[in-house]
Amino acid sequence: MKSDEGLAAHLETRERVGEKLVSPSAQRNCGPIGQTLAPFLPENAHVLEIASGTGQHGAHMCGLRADIHWQMSDIDAPSRASQNAYALDFPKQMRPSLPLDMMLEGWWQAVSGIDVIYCANMIHIAPWEAALGLAQGCARLLQNGGMLCLYGPFLLEEDSAVSNLEFDHSLKGRNPKWGVRTLESVKHIFADRGLNLRTAIEMPRNNLFLVFALEPKSEI
Repeated sequence: MKSDEGLAAHLETRERVGEKLVSPSAQRNCGPIGQTLAPFLPENAHVLEIASGTGQHGAHMCGLRADIHWQMSDIDAPSRASQNAYALDFPKQMRPSLPLDMMLEGWWQAVSGIDVIYCANMIHIAPWEAALGLAQGCARLLQNGGMLCLYGPFLLEEDSAVSNLEFDHSLKGRNPKWGVRTLESVKHIFADRGLNLRTAIEMPRNNLFLVFALEPKSEI
């Protein structure tokens, strides 16, 4: 798989405070996501965040949970610089950002010792191959019982929110490789890698918070 510039996309104007970038949507979502994610993190969890954006989510989570360790990543260099600026506020918890690209085979080889993988608002502004690469890496990195927490908009067939259908149309107008993914298709690609959907939590603005767990392989 080859990298695609679409993976570095962000859909809003981000302000700058010193070396830190500030995303209005991340600022708005940090509270609800933090309250939802925190209970799923084991004590002293090592969390890998995929497509960390500005770094606000990681900083917020480390502020909530002083016991966790947070590894940020992004293919966008300015975003990584912002993430590293936020990491200075939590030097014992947040590690320097890594340039992980879900479209590259073997991306997971740069990381080890991960308990939970967290990814927010990535798979709809990236080619479908990025979601496939995420699923492949999760299966390689996580041990039995390890979790993937995935946040964003999803289509629910006849129950899809009108705003998500409109968002899907808008995204495809920007890039035909983008689009709001169906929940069934996302469940399928992760199940193929041994990650089964355990929980789907409704979030503000018609988003979902999905928790997948890596199931032990059955022995024949």
